[in-house]
This record gives sequence, C-alpha cells and structure tokens, in this order.
Amino acid sequence: MIIHVVQPGDTLASIADQYGVTQDRIITDNELPNPENLVVGQSIAILYTEVTHTVVPGDTLYGIAEQYGVTPTRLLQNNPWISEFEGLIPGQLVVISFQRDEDLGNITTNGYAYTFIDRTVLRKTLPFLTYLSIFNYGFTPEGELIPADDEELIQIAEDYNVAPLMVLAPMDAQGAFSNALAHAMFINTEGQNQLIQNILNTLREKNYRGVDIDFEFVLPEDRELFITFISNMKNALEPEGFIVTVALAPKTSGEQVGLLYQAHDYPAIGAIADLVLLMTYEWGYTFGPPMATSPIASVRRVLEYGISVINPDIILMGMPNYAYDWPLPFIRNETQAESISNVQAIERAVEFGVTIQFDEESQSPFYYYTDAQSTAHVVWFDDARSMNAKYRLIPEYNLQGDGIWQIMNFFPQSWLVVNSLFTVNKVM
Repeated sequence: MIIHVVQPGDTLASIADQYGVTQDRIITDNELPNPENLVVGQSIAILYTEVTHTVVPGDTLYGIAEQYGVTPTRLLQNNPWISEFEGLIPGQLVVISFQRDEDLGNITTNGYAYTFIDRTVLRKTLPFLTYLSIFNYGFTPEGELIPADDEELIQIAEDYNVAPLMVLAPMDAQGAFSNALAHAMFINTEGQNQLIQNILNTLREKNYRGVDIDFEFVLPEDRELFITFISNMKNALEPEGFIVTVALAPKTSGEQVGLLYQAHDYPAIGAIADLVLLMTYEWGYTFGPPMATSPIASVRRVLEYGISVINPDIILMGMPNYAYDWPLPFIRNETQAESISNVQAIERAVEFGVTIQFDEESQSPFYYYTDAQSTAHVVWFDDARSMNAKYRLIPEYNLQGDGIWQIMNFFPQSWLVVNSLFTVNKVM
C-alpha cells in the first residue's frame, strides 16, 4: 500500500495515472467522500490488485471463496462494500487478493459497539474483528444485572465468526456511571457473588465468549478490592472457557496519581486478566485543549510502561475511531469540542476549502477553518498516515493487537492499513 498526500493541482485522474491504477479503484478502496474535490493534504491509499473476479449470474460469496481457495472473511476484508448489498450483482469486480509488500503477522482486534450501531456499519467492520465488545451491562450493589438489548448483535457477530464479549461497567439503570456503585458492590460479598453468578448465567444463555471489565475512575482506596473482584471473576469464568478482559487507564508509571489511574494496578491486573486494553487515546478530549487524540509519543510512553510490567502477549493497544472539532479560542472549562467521524472531518475540510496539515511530532493530521458565523475552528483527526504509524507500534512492542473505541462509524483507511499489514485472528 502506498499513501499519497494530495498536492496542489492534483486530481483523482492525475493520481490514478501517477500510480497506474483506476480512479474507480481509488474511490472504492478509500470510500472517498470527495472524488471530484480533493483537499490539499488529504491522504489517499493506493492499492494494487493481484487477483480479481468479475461476478457472473449465480455467483455467491462462498462460491467465489471456494473457487479461489480463500476464506469468505478475506473476501469481505478486501471488499467491504459487499456487506452493503443483499447479494452479488453480475458485473461487479471482486478483489480476491491485493499485492502486499509487508506481512507483519497476526493481530487480535477488539471493537467496542453500542447496541444501536448501524447494522451496515457493523457488518462492514466485523470481518476485521476478533472480538466484538457490546456496550454495556450495568448492575446493582445487590448483584442484579442491568442488561443490554444485545441478542441481534451477538447473532450478527457469530455470523461473521467474531466472538462477542459482554462489557460490564458500573452504571445504573439510567446509564449513569458511578464509582460509588462500584464501591458498594466491592464491599458487598454476597452481592458480588450474585453478580458474578448472574454474569456467568448470561454468558451461557446468550453465547458470549467472555466479559470485558470497564471500570473507570475507581476510587483509589478501592484498589485492592478491584483486584480481588477481577480475580473472583476470573476464577468463576475460566473453568467454563470464558475469558476476562480489563480496560486500563493510560498510565506511564506505577506511581501515577489521579482518580483515573491509581486503582488500575498494571502488574496485578495483568497477572490475572486474559487480555488488557491500554486506553491509549483521549489526550485530545471534549473539554480539553485542542490536540491529537492519540499523539504517538504519548502512546509510546504508555506502551513502554505497560510492557515493563505486563506480558505484551496479552496487551491490546487502544485505537481511537473519532475526531474532534474545537471552536476557538479555547477557554478552559467553557469550550466543548464536537465529536465527529474521521470521514466527517474530510467532508468538513471540503466544505470549508481548507488545506490539511500534518503534525510530525504527534503523527496526526489537523486543519483550521472559519464557519458561517465567523467562528474559528481547529479539527484534529486520523487518516491513513496516522493509523499506519499507530498500527506499526503493535509489532514493534510485540503486542497482541488493538482495541478500537469505538466502531460506530466505518473508517475505511484504518481498515486498509490493517488489511495491508496484518492477518486478523479469529477465535471462532
């Protein structure tokens, strides 16, 4: 895969001629929202097909896969657009394989989704996932589960050979997060035992493959109680073949202070869990100053601490799948960024006729614009370049893979990077 950065005077036709590919190939692979109006500084992924198949009447996905000796999953990874159709249409061009200059091995991918995810987005994303973490189940201090409407997502995940995970978070029936709720459960032995039993029953009944524990802002004084809870969960689930994964705040040392960090004991939790997600994102956040969501140097610092105290074979690196648009000037405690998708970031750049810049230090694109009300804005987002830089950290640090927060929007260029560098593990 080649990443081309649009220069002044570039058109889709000139880029296609430069690399010897068709315009349709570029549009299809990148799902370009702006083929007629490219933005200077925009990244374009260039892929070369190796084997293709033109659909004829009677063709099916499984039949084509069998004909060429590949898996249906590989066809869906090479052709995500297939999931947008009820069936194949004669004349469509299906990519059997792309040329690959690099093979960085296998990775495990875990994508987080709310139950209201657009089903087409879900189906386009699932071929690239090992696990689908369905957000979320809450609970009461007495151990009653507050369930999610998850049956359809579980079934769709299984249709794509993706293992569903239940996300457990300390949230009440109204969806409000509460570390007081977590504390009440931690100190209520009977309630905790009941909660774990209810989780175990639900995993069995709904055919989940495990539970993802997403407890953020745990009270520092509950550090040992949180570790005990994870251990109790693991001891109950492991004999039946269920896995336990834990999301951890992005720490750079064991002594890091702050409500987000202190109860997340990397070495202790890493010794218990089957997988841990290091949440290496949200440096740029809704109420924070404008900056990259996951600047590469900050991500490295978290990974370097993580692998020093946790086996890298169980570490998933957090990947953001969203962008932020900040109105300017930024005023602390007043300015609120708008969360948008990375594709929307490109569409907004087109709308306002901007030039996209690239910050080498953070390895992230950004741009400025002025809206119709004369308010200045800055947008930080991700593209093929930034995702390529992040994904290459996985083999560099010998990690198991990544966890994407969240997959509610389809990000074509991110999956082009994954598909060009890795083979995604499947456990079903």
